[in-house]
Amino acid sequence: MTVYDVKRRAFGEDAWSFPADDEALPQGPAAITKARFLRDRETLLARNAPLGLVLVAGETFDGIENDLNRFDLIALKFLRYADGRPYSLARLARERHGFKGKLRAIGDVLRDQITLMLRAGFDALQPTHEGTIAALRDGKIVTVDHYFQPATREEREEGGYAWRRRPA
Repeated sequence: MTVYDVKRRAFGEDAWSFPADDEALPQGPAAITKARFLRDRETLLARNAPLGLVLVAGETFDGIENDLNRFDLIALKFLRYADGRPYSLARLARERHGFKGKLRAIGDVLRDQITLMLRAGFDALQPTHEGTIAALRDGKIVTVDHYFQPATREEREEGGYAWRRRPA
């Protein structure tokens, strides 16, 4: 499976596995559901391998807020392109909970959503839409790099104007 790394602007192989709740965890990095984490919290936190969390649109961080920074990855699933709830989860993870690990958008990600995903704090994409995959692979995604409002990603003011911002 390949994942698009936003900083490198390229696809790369994915070391993460996403086992079902009833599957054994592999030795390496594994991303699990919130239900599995709540059920097996102590055992999972004692693992000596990177741990990730998978949330589907509609799920929240309720009950795991204090554990978020124990995860190396939070993968947010977009079930439909029109569902914006994973954007809110990304912003909450970065701003309210101070999550410093990788945020990955998985699923029905369309090319015109990518600029907004980056501003919400995503730094990796795992789209299923063939057109988006091709556009990312071919470098045909155009993003906006001047903003009037602040966002999660680090920004700097341009020319001393607080209302004119660019990514740092």
